[in-house]
Amino acid sequence: MEMKVIVFQLNDEEYCIPVNDVRSIEKLQHITRVPRTAPYVKGVINLRGVVTPIIDLRTRFHLGSISYNENTRIIIVALQDMEVGLVVDAANDVIDIDSAMIEPPPEVVGGIEADYLKGVIKIDRRLLILLNLSQVLEIAEIKE
Repeated sequence: MEMKVIVFQLNDEEYCIPVNDVRSIEKLQHITRVPRTAPYVKGVINLRGVVTPIIDLRTRFHLGSISYNENTRIIIVALQDMEVGLVVDAANDVIDIDSAMIEPPPEVVGGIEADYLKGVIKIDRRLLILLNLSQVLEIAEIKE
């Protein structure tokens, strides 16, 4: 079965999430801090009138932080009636993959535990890491 994924970058590794889960890709904008949130919740943005929580995936995955730059993007994803923005180093492209190409994830990939991963996809010389958004986001934690 074919599926489209958006490929993005964190720490020189390529990750992907299904296009169906993605609402939009935004340039970085002002993020308003929110007190007493998990360290990986950077704050909120006002996106076309909707207050959207923003998660820094580097912080979420303990990859160390880098300064945001002109390549930094916020990928707006929708999960369980909630929109959340994911800060990534860069959004690369949209590609078609065959779901048969998805292999089970190893225990740890790029320093990220298997719980957060749905699998890995090898295409040409690329290795794409497919994220398990519901695990990454832990909606209950963010809603707090």
